[in-house]
Amino acid sequence: MIVVKAADSLDDLHCGGRPMLPLDAERRADATLDPAFADGTTMGKRYVDDGDAEVLVTKAGAGSLSVGGKPLALKEAKPLPASD
Repeated sequence: MIVVKAADSLDDLHCGGRPMLPLDAERRADATLDPAFADGTTMGKRYVDDGDAEVLVTKAGAGSLSVGGKPLALKEAKPLPASD
């Protein structure tokens, strides 16, 4: 995942109901997917919270992204202007 727009809310970023960890952090063997956050993420899509935070998914997975227990929304693509 790549943070496109950072915000303080991302301090509480979760995936699959579990806290996101730095790449060099020790992984917990008992971490399981929370069924309430199992809608998945799509590679190459951007997700946003209610504030200014925005993340880009670089690897798809079964866990949904959330901040403070609230799922992040898929950012909708804006249509390109018509050219003449």
